[in-house]
Amino acid sequence: MSTTFTIDSATSRANPVAAPMKRLTVPAIRNRKAAIADGKGEPLVMLTAYTVRMAQLMDPHCDMLLVGDSLGQVIYGLPSTVPVTLEMMAAHGAAVVRGSYHAVVVIDMPFGSYEASPQQAFESAAFLLKQTGAAAVKLEGGAAMASTVAFLSERGIPVVGHVGLTPQAVNALGGYGARGRSAAEAEKIVGDALAVAEAGAFAVVIEGVVEPIAIEITRAIPVPTIGIGASAECDGQVLVAEDMLGLFERTPRFVKRYGDMAAFVAERVEEYAGEVRTRAFPSAEQTYAAKS
Repeated sequence: MSTTFTIDSATSRANPVAAPMKRLTVPAIRNRKAAIADGKGEPLVMLTAYTVRMAQLMDPHCDMLLVGDSLGQVIYGLPSTVPVTLEMMAAHGAAVVRGSYHAVVVIDMPFGSYEASPQQAFESAAFLLKQTGAAAVKLEGGAAMASTVAFLSERGIPVVGHVGLTPQAVNALGGYGARGRSAAEAEKIVGDALAVAEAGAFAVVIEGVVEPIAIEITRAIPVPTIGIGASAECDGQVLVAEDMLGLFERTPRFVKRYGDMAAFVAERVEEYAGEVRTRAFPSAEQTYAAKS
């Protein structure tokens, strides 16, 4: 039985508790493709997670948790994912594994940690899996990364591919606009997905592409596709959790806001600040009386 952690309200510390179910596996995720095609399986649910507590809340509802390099912007306020380091990914990946017991945890390989050679990618991926206990890594790029995907897969490191809009290449792409609007670019994206799937990726994220491309890829490759700004016909979906919860003012076109957590937090902090300034908090309920 796997282990998860619960927050002790008395100490605010994470303590291990027995998990109620076994964790999903990489083969189970890969095999979902056939089940979905046969009408016997549900689409895969994936969200990003960076902390123990968020992992705990999302894990029962998700098939996969992605420790995305989007933590660069979400957690650290960086302008892009490019400055994110292996050490940052390892720290947050370990937290998410500790906070989950059900979902397959996938960790993004940060920019510069895998592109130079398959050997570099293996060393970086091995570091992440050893440090975190996660099940798999995700790397961006298509045909150019196929040999790296094969190198990792053949050595026991499960890989999720990522094609279409690849945020680590934002400087080369010139921004975050949807990809595949030209026939040549559409053909390349489809070819990229086929290449990484044939190389051994057990799933492929398709990000920010015009919908017909996502549909074509989903029908063409033998492993699950995970859409983000792609199509409902993908085999699963992923979003940055903070986007779908409404923690940021700007909402990308492909995101549905399932709440307005930014407003909720701001209102609660305003209420707290008002009570502190009027000395309404803490009250007798939040203080300790002397023993008689």
